[in-house]
Amino acid sequence: MAQQLGERFHISACFVDAAEMLLEINPDVVHITTPPVSHFSVAKQCLEGGCHVYVEKPFTITHDEAKTLIEIARTTGKRITAGHNYQFTPEMLDMRRLSKVGFLGKHLVHIESQWAYDLNDRVYVGAILGDKNHWVRKLPGQLFHNLISHGIAKLVEFLDDEVAEITAQAYQSDTLKTMGGGDVKDELRVMIRDSKGTSAYFTFSTQVQPAINQLRIFGCRNSLIVDQTSGTFVTVPGSAKSYLTFFVPPFRQAVAHFRNGFRNVLRFLRQQLYHDSGMTELISQFHSAIITGPRAPDPIPMREILLTARIMDEIFAQIYPPPQPASVVTSKQQSECVTR
Repeated sequence: MAQQLGERFHISACFVDAAEMLLEINPDVVHITTPPVSHFSVAKQCLEGGCHVYVEKPFTITHDEAKTLIEIARTTGKRITAGHNYQFTPEMLDMRRLSKVGFLGKHLVHIESQWAYDLNDRVYVGAILGDKNHWVRKLPGQLFHNLISHGIAKLVEFLDDEVAEITAQAYQSDTLKTMGGGDVKDELRVMIRDSKGTSAYFTFSTQVQPAINQLRIFGCRNSLIVDQTSGTFVTVPGSAKSYLTFFVPPFRQAVAHFRNGFRNVLRFLRQQLYHDSGMTELISQFHSAIITGPRAPDPIPMREILLTARIMDEIFAQIYPPPQPASVVTSKQQSECVTR
């Protein structure tokens, strides 16, 4: 497959061993797009080999692995980032610019992130369900582990590091049951609260139609809604209680959606709007930071990468708890029980 890709894009060399590649090519940057179980080992090898590293989501399997990689990057003076490309779509950049100037108010009250995956893509899910040894089913969070980091990353941008509470529930949809889902769960609901009192909901679903991916941010002053399915960004200004609230907000939102549509047409004509535009922006910012040097900020703060990994660890520990060791009763304990 590597050779085929190399021929297609006129790449001069292909390797089956990372150590051989590092020795022979000595690249400036390595993009790791292997299955997640190998992210830590390959990223560590590349950092220690003197490369900056871009790691596809999920960044690592555990929070401890993520922490170790970031520490190695700091020690070696190399940059590392996570492939949270949906943080860099045009509408997310618009949202971030407005939130940074205080539109939401002095503090956030609540955040909601909804991430959907359409199970109609039977090629992907069929391969997972048909093979109990598939690498996705070997992950601590199984199907969730490979998909939810995008949605969780949207929340952690607005949460503080001290998460006071995480409650997760997961189950298998009827659709997946009819497909022979086995022990794979595909519906997830998570409630989070940080030390400042900001609450957050995360929803992952394979059943919602259309497959809507949204972020809703509720501030003490105003609110924001980002819909990544349609590439739209809508502000919801606060208003005093009045009969005007029945008339003004609908027209205001209609104008906002018209502007979104017009903006998307312009972006499309300028070749700024396409399915992987967020990935292009993230990679561009990452490479620019490498070229600029230490004074340039990371495109994704390290604290957000770590907090995403920590929240995912806790979610998976709750929905796929490790089996408890069977209790062993000795003959002495049995005799004591009989005596009693």
